[in-house]
Amino acid sequence: MEPRMNPEPGPSVAELTVPLLLVGAGWLAWPFVEYLIHGVLSHRFRTFVSPLHWGHHRDPRAVFTSPFAWVPSVLALFAVEALAVGVVPAACFTSGLLAGFFRYERVHWRIHFREPRSSREALLRAHHLAHHFADPKSYHGVTTRLCDRLFGTLPAHHARDYERGARRPPLTGESNWGVLWRPGASRLTRARRRA
Repeated sequence: MEPRMNPEPGPSVAELTVPLLLVGAGWLAWPFVEYLIHGVLSHRFRTFVSPLHWGHHRDPRAVFTSPFAWVPSVLALFAVEALAVGVVPAACFTSGLLAGFFRYERVHWRIHFREPRSSREALLRAHHLAHHFADPKSYHGVTTRLCDRLFGTLPAHHARDYERGARRPPLTGESNWGVLWRPGASRLTRARRRA
């Protein structure tokens, strides 16, 4: 018996190109979203993001963002995008943003808990730790220094601040990963510290 051929061809290269470009655009947009969240919504203005972020400054082990904060935000963003441009383009762009966010979460964890494996990691680590230990009004990029350069939050004296951050040893012990997925986890963490 002869194999049956599918009478309808698969998607064309052009039909695949646009969704892939939208995923790439979401990925490339992430550093700007990261800067907006960290530099503008967490530091420049007091917003709903500020208390979450200052919790990380008080306890650098709290490196991971609570899903109770980011999942509703992503769903709201997706809904607005879907209404504006359609579900498929919105899903593609949001997928790229999410990939950037998940990379951010991993990079942020490595910065605080691991020795750098490359000169690039060492630079990002020194940059972020300068934010924590030298100047919290500067150094807002975590996955890149690009936005700090573009928006003037990379001080001229950054080399001195980088030295200060680079001397810090990586944290030991656990991060906040284990308690993240339970509602009220931050309350549990605070109660444990008081006990």
